[in-house]
Amino acid sequence: MNTAQTQACVPLWRQLAATAGALQAIRGGQSGTAALAAVDASLRPGVQALLFQVLRQAGRAEALRRRMAARTPPPVADALLCTALALCWNPQESPYEAFTLVNQAVEAAKHGAATRAQASFINGCLRRFLREREALVAATDAEPLARWNHPAWWINRLRQDHPQHWEQILRANNAHAPMTLRVNKQKCTPAQYQQALAAINLEANPVGDAGLALRQPVPVPTLPGFAEGWASVQDAAAQIAAPLLLQGLDPSRPLRVLDACAAPGGKTAHLLELAPGLQVTALEIDPARSARIGETLQRLGLTAQVLVADAARPQDWWRQHCGGEPFDAILLDAPCTASGIVRRHPDVRWLRRESDIARLAALQAQLLAALWPLLRPGGRLLYCTCSVFRAEGDGQVQTFLAHNTDARLLPSPGHLVPGGADKPGAVPDNLPGDHDGFFYALLQKSPQ
Repeated sequence: MNTAQTQACVPLWRQLAATAGALQAIRGGQSGTAALAAVDASLRPGVQALLFQVLRQAGRAEALRRRMAARTPPPVADALLCTALALCWNPQESPYEAFTLVNQAVEAAKHGAATRAQASFINGCLRRFLREREALVAATDAEPLARWNHPAWWINRLRQDHPQHWEQILRANNAHAPMTLRVNKQKCTPAQYQQALAAINLEANPVGDAGLALRQPVPVPTLPGFAEGWASVQDAAAQIAAPLLLQGLDPSRPLRVLDACAAPGGKTAHLLELAPGLQVTALEIDPARSARIGETLQRLGLTAQVLVADAARPQDWWRQHCGGEPFDAILLDAPCTASGIVRRHPDVRWLRRESDIARLAALQAQLLAALWPLLRPGGRLLYCTCSVFRAEGDGQVQTFLAHNTDARLLPSPGHLVPGGADKPGAVPDNLPGDHDGFFYALLQKSPQ
């Protein structure tokens, strides 16, 4: 029995109960990845689809629940009630008929030991919602949490950082992200790979120099030549890093390149695909994530020095493993709030706290200060984050330039907001095609 058949045999109430359990775990601070890993494997594909939709509509669901319940119900019951409301409030996007979702949510409540006593309450709220849908939805339309499905602090921060485009960013965050591939030009051209996709009835549009955006996502193993390294999954914005760092460097001699926070290895691999003669050192502080770099390189037939080490502590690894020799180029894809990839990870908006911005900005500054001395005079450091918050982008770089007079900013994309330049309301100077939110600053050290 295949996955689709298995899913068809699973009662909807079980999927709703599991989705509500994952939502409750995320509300408790677990990542969406961890919450889904705890779901029974037979339920996981369907639960993931439902959970992502719930997370994209959780603000609306919470606002609706507050209109119908004077007191917040126990966490388990509240998660189930909000799961049902998130899935059924908008008929145009609901995966099932509203009455089906209501019936199955009540059934889930009756089957759960922790929700059985709340089944009548959940039933009453949901039946009321079906009767008064239009009025209840209209009553919540004015609430920013319900309209934008982001925490109030996040909305306010975007209005401050991107006064002209904050609404576009929020809309993009609530949409589905495209599945974008990076073609390995060592194996084939983007046009050839596009033909290979077309041969199995997969439509794709070119994006960037080596990218193809699929019209519909597919399981990665079904991609032509994936195991042989023909292509990798990588967002169009992330594909900018490697060519931007390498442009203008002298390829006539072996170049030493550091990828400072390298997992899962996509940018390391892209560097080597573009310039096979590079001597690349890939750092990752987490051993499990470091192992993924090796797996990525092995699939693509590439080689790099992979170290489990803290990029903020060069004294632990630079002399011992890199000979104390300066690097010609450094890629610092720094840890950040991930505020630019919310459409791929819809749990992020509910997990983050506003205080995380300052905490992560301090870590980014620490990394820049630690790595800058490792760059040779005339070398280049590419600082990037998958964040749309200016404190992690332009603000960070301006502070760095003010404290490092031997650094100058080269032409760089700066802040890229999520979405597509060809969509209504898009940012005029955004990259063509659909991509995540990112920030890029290319810094050059003055020659001595």
